[in-house]
Amino acid sequence: MDRRSFLKNAGLGAGAAAAATTLAAPAIAQATKDMVIVSTWPRDMPGLGIPAQRLAARIGELTEGRINVQYFAAGERVGAFDSFDEVASGNAQAYIGADYYWKGKHPAWAYFTAVPFGLTYAEMDAWIQYRGGQELWDELADGYGLKNFAAGNTGSQMGGWFNKEIETADDLKGLKMRIPGLGGDVMAKLGASPVSLPGGQIYENLVSGAIDATEWVGPFNDYFMKFYEAAKYYYYPGMHEPGSMLALGCNKSWLTSLSKGDQEIIAAACAEENGKTMAETNANNGVYLDKLIKEHGVELRSFSDEVYDAFGEASEAVFAETVQHSDLAARTHESFAKARSEIGRWMLLADTGYTIQRNRVLGITI
Repeated sequence: MDRRSFLKNAGLGAGAAAAATTLAAPAIAQATKDMVIVSTWPRDMPGLGIPAQRLAARIGELTEGRINVQYFAAGERVGAFDSFDEVASGNAQAYIGADYYWKGKHPAWAYFTAVPFGLTYAEMDAWIQYRGGQELWDELADGYGLKNFAAGNTGSQMGGWFNKEIETADDLKGLKMRIPGLGGDVMAKLGASPVSLPGGQIYENLVSGAIDATEWVGPFNDYFMKFYEAAKYYYYPGMHEPGSMLALGCNKSWLTSLSKGDQEIIAAACAEENGKTMAETNANNGVYLDKLIKEHGVELRSFSDEVYDAFGEASEAVFAETVQHSDLAARTHESFAKARSEIGRWMLLADTGYTIQRNRVLGITI
């Protein structure tokens, strides 16, 4: 897939009428509800844009046309980072994106995508569904007239692309890096300059030298972005996004105007896509990592313990500031931290313990 073919639609100000895709024709005109979905992802972007389009189509399909879905990728109706306000205002009915983009509105939003030293995909699902995460998310979203659903996950992400080797924490000082959320705040604590850019603008900024480094997702997603043309050092593991949950954020007034059945269908479509996106990512990351290394000469690097320890100290400082924001921020962090400790202890024995031993016995290595 040509990176430019899916990024060309990411520019701000593209004509909305030409860009809209009607995904489900109404079965009975008088019974239909229009659902305009705006996205933070460019159209046809592998790993993010395509799953968003798939979810939009699925909602129309499952409701048999009762919900007439129109999907707009980033820049086709509003800019990527304008999606939240478009839905909160009622100008659109839903957005698909990553909720840590909205941490400037309230820092608790970051916890419902990913935070440094946070939850893996399995841990995040456990917290959201059974340990109070969804209830806190609902409380936060309700303050903005929204109702949000888990609608995808990209799993443990890579640490990012750098144009120089990162051997010590001092190597991060002065670095201009695209990294959103609380992960960006951690980098700032270590002397870097975090920059928040939507996906469609990262490549050009990296190539031009406007930024020195960037994180995105992982090999499957990153391959099509062609970051290897500007930065050859690919670091792992990412401390900033260990299990990044994607979201469908609905205008709550619109959502509750639907029948109970159609509300449940939307929730079910999101749950389905939550699993699909993660499965698709895991199925492809290893394949595309090989391509990056063998076809494009990318140099895989691991962050040293010293660098990771610095990340840990900086993240604790960021969390200490975050909980001071509000009671909701404090309660969200407390709930998240408890889940991280309790669920994480089990995962250490189960998934992590087993995987380490299996790979050792079978000789599976990086």
